[in-house]
This record gives sequence, C-alpha cells and structure tokens, in this order.
Amino acid sequence: MVDRDARSSAAAFSCRSCGTGSTELVLALGSTPLANSLVREVSEAPEPRYPLELVFCPTCTLVQITETVPPDILFRDYVYFSSFSDTMLSHASDLASRFVGQLGLGPKSLALEVASNDGYLLQYYKKAGVPVLGIEPAQNIARVAVAERGVETIAEFFDLPLAKTLASEGRRADVLHANNVLAHVADLNGFIQGVFEVLKPDGVAAIEVPYVGDMIDGCEFDTIYHEHLSYFSATALAHVVERHGLKIVDVERLPIHGGSLLLQLARADSHRQPTPSVEALLDEEARRGMGTIAFYRDFAARVLELKERLRELVSRLKAEGKRLAAYGAAAKGSTLLNTFGIGRDVLEFVADRSQHKQGRFMPGVRLPIVSPEHLLESMPDYTLLLTWNFADEILEQQKEYRRRGGKFIIPIPTVKVL
Repeated sequence: MVDRDARSSAAAFSCRSCGTGSTELVLALGSTPLANSLVREVSEAPEPRYPLELVFCPTCTLVQITETVPPDILFRDYVYFSSFSDTMLSHASDLASRFVGQLGLGPKSLALEVASNDGYLLQYYKKAGVPVLGIEPAQNIARVAVAERGVETIAEFFDLPLAKTLASEGRRADVLHANNVLAHVADLNGFIQGVFEVLKPDGVAAIEVPYVGDMIDGCEFDTIYHEHLSYFSATALAHVVERHGLKIVDVERLPIHGGSLLLQLARADSHRQPTPSVEALLDEEARRGMGTIAFYRDFAARVLELKERLRELVSRLKAEGKRLAAYGAAAKGSTLLNTFGIGRDVLEFVADRSQHKQGRFMPGVRLPIVSPEHLLESMPDYTLLLTWNFADEILEQQKEYRRRGGKFIIPIPTVKVL
C-alpha cells in the first residue's frame, strides 16, 4: 500500500500546522472518490477521484493527508445529520449539562458551536435557558437547525474574519464547542486564531477530535478520507494552540467514534490552570513514541492484513451461496469499500437510518442505500457493519434481524462475526 510516487508527494508536502516542507509517508490508499459524495443515479458518470495519502510531520508531530479538496465541494451540501444517531444525541445532552454546571451558564451567557450541524448539541443549551449560536456551512443542514430546533445558525465557514466580526458585535462565547470539525480544517492556524478571538477572556473552548493514538492502535484506517485532513494527538494540538495564545487546560479520552479526545482550551492569560490529565497524556504520548515516525511504521502492513482477512471472509461466504449486505452509509464505509474493493459483486445494498441518504448510491461502488427495514424484508445472511463505531446501538436496533438468524460482520479493529 506504499509506493515510490506516494513517498515523493509526501516529501513535497508542507505541514498544515507548522509549515515544515518535508513530511514522512505513513499510508497510501490510492485514489478514491469523496466519501460523502453520494450518487443520485446509478448511471451517473464516474465521480472524480483524489489521492488519499497519510503523512507525519517530524517537526510538530501532526498526522495529516496531503490532498486538500476545496471545502465548498465537501461541505456546502452535506448528507450527515448528527441527530440520526442516538449515541450522538446522548453525548450532546451530557456535554451541555456538564458545561452549564461547570461554567455556571445562564441567560446572559453564550454557547457557540462551530460546525453545529442540525442543532443536535445547541438544542440542549437552549432548553437550559442559555442563548445559543450555531455556525454551519452546509446550508441544507443549517436550515434544519433553524426550522426544527429554533437554533440561530450562521450558514458560513468559521474563520478568523468571521470570529472578528462576531467579537466586534459583542458575541463572544462563554463556551465554544468544536466537535469533530478541527480535522476538517485546512487553515488550522486561522481557525485557532478565530477561537482565541471569539472566546471571552475567561471562556472555554471544548474541542473534540478523533484520537490518532486510537486510530493506529485499532487499525481504524477507514476514518481516513478527504474531509479528515488532520489526525490529532494532544502533542500536535498543543503545538498549534500555544502558537495562538491558547493553552490546553483539560483533556480526557472518550470511546465515541472509535476513540476521541475532548480538550478544553482557555486563553493563555486566563486564570484557568491545566489539570493533571494534560501532563499525564503528553507524557504518555512521549513514552509511546508518538512524536516519531517509528510509532506509525507498521500501520500500512496491518491495514493490508485486515484487507486480506475481510476480503477472504466475504469471498468465501459469497462462494458458499450466502447473501451479503452492509449497514451504515457513512464516510468510513466509503473508504473501506473503495480501498478494499468490496462492491456490487459481493454486497446487495447498504442500509442506513438517514432519509437524506436513502435512495442514493454509495460513491465509487454504487451500492444502493435503503432503509434499515429492508434488512428484515430481504434477510441477507450477513451484514457488514460499516459504522462499527456505533456497533452497540445498531446491534440493539437490529435485534430482530439477529433473532431471525442474520449475522453482522464487524471489520474493525479485527474481523469478527456476531
């Protein structure tokens, strides 16, 4: 999965965080379609494909991909609605309740979320009597946040100019959430400068990102796609936030999305001081060698081994006359299907709860996306769970399918059948 051309492009790439002009290749997945570019008609022309190469910066330790697809292509019309996941809603409710209590928020406060999606998080602040403001570039999703949840939403990308405008209007945040958005940002430095600008002097920014340590440990290669430009450790994040007048004052590891970090940032001159958890995680990363390329060396080999095992399983089942489908038309599923070459010759369809995805087709492989009810109607023998990060939730929802004899194939971190 690593070739000479990929190594050459890695060496020519400049780090998004520190600007270092030479990075080291970790994994090359070839050229793939955009993971969320769901196809409306199966007869449409083939989608554009872009290189998908993961590299490591030896200067600031940031792991990132080399290709930057213009954000207007990726995010202006988006198909991921956070509210379709019960796990995400429960997590959002807990976050809001926690920060309302921790920061003593009330009617004179402001809870702001960057990439606020359909208001899934801010609705809980609003219910607690805290004024809210969402910033969501996907116009179709921003309209839902306003119409269905009454969450004021600016349909724009968050950047330094927008942050300065908000600050000049007196709309500084007591708490700013950025859940699973920092990985999408090409201009990391401008984004973090914007966070500094829009925070009140004693405000807190809660930044949630998938954790690169868990990605490597769990062989979670399918979380690599063109929307995810950066893959963070606490060490890499500390480099970029300290460059712009912020500091990490708390960090915790979460199981969500296969392993995430929840970091709390404050202004460097704030009275807030780092908790012991910050130094503990930075020390752990240093001990594990996460600041060196050695930590990432065998990742490509493990991904190749996983590919061989999964392809062998589904090919054998197909040869035995078994019927196979998939569940979860998520971006990670697109990466797995396209890079592993699992398509219409093996799978019949992909089931998904989101009505915004049903009736479309998965990019590249062109598998039809149907409602979850189709599992019971069709009863494939095996269903490949592409959204393995929500396995507990989905297995509970599909207990009748399993009761009737249907089995789920869990591909990550190792292939198993349940």
